[in-house]
Amino acid sequence: MRRLRITVLVENTAADSSLLAEHGLSVWIEIDGQRYLFDTGQGGALAHNAGVLGVRLDSADAVLLSHGHYDHTGGLVHVPLRESSPLIYAHPGVLGHKFSRRPGGPSHDIGMPSRVRGMMHSSPRIRWTQGPAEVSPGFFLTGYIPRENDFEDTGGYFFADAECRTPDELPDDQAAFIDTPGGLVVILGCAHSGVGNTLRYIGKLSGRSRFRAVMGGMHLVSASRERMDRTVEAFREFDVPKLFPAHCTGLEAAGRLFREFPGRCFPFSSGTILDLEGGGG
Repeated sequence: MRRLRITVLVENTAADSSLLAEHGLSVWIEIDGQRYLFDTGQGGALAHNAGVLGVRLDSADAVLLSHGHYDHTGGLVHVPLRESSPLIYAHPGVLGHKFSRRPGGPSHDIGMPSRVRGMMHSSPRIRWTQGPAEVSPGFFLTGYIPRENDFEDTGGYFFADAECRTPDELPDDQAAFIDTPGGLVVILGCAHSGVGNTLRYIGKLSGRSRFRAVMGGMHLVSASRERMDRTVEAFREFDVPKLFPAHCTGLEAAGRLFREFPGRCFPFSSGTILDLEGGGG
């Protein structure tokens, strides 16, 4: 029977007063004795929360980066790197320049911190994931996710230059998914490709239509009413039995998901631990 445990190390909220909350996301994934770090938060909470939760970051077999924003990559400086340092899986676009600016406001650099960028440039153990990649048997990264839905965009005002003239389509956005007997378990960083696009692509890659759980950031914080309506339709279409909206999903959007799917939506705060053994749970 396959053993799968997922521990939330960093999220905007914390399940316990001994843990730190931070705008960001980091998830510890244990599959049959292998250990993976999916995203790293900004860096302020990762090491502290890992210590409280009994997670040894130096035991990671690989680090998986969902995209190149600071709130998902900044904590990489706190992951011990040795001669046998863990592989880092990332789309090459994580190294691109990334800025954000709301209409009429100033430009903000939201890309990978320079110290982390230097680590990435000097690391000999990076596997670039332009396309799908199998991390271990039954555990995959999507690589680039095709954008097919007309109602989904990157979810914000993102640019590839400080002057904010060139839109950043975030080609580096990727998700992780685990094939279990009970269905696919999907872990999202921010779903900048759109949740509907992401789930549809994972279904194509896996050849499976049964989803068991979808968790993580869904970047619905500024979603229009139409986008929310159609996102709800997508979750109904895929018949996802367990949803864990977090991070950039946004309080209003998360509230709607909890109302639309009573008994199927759950918190995903720092300190949340999910034991998903075999085909149930």
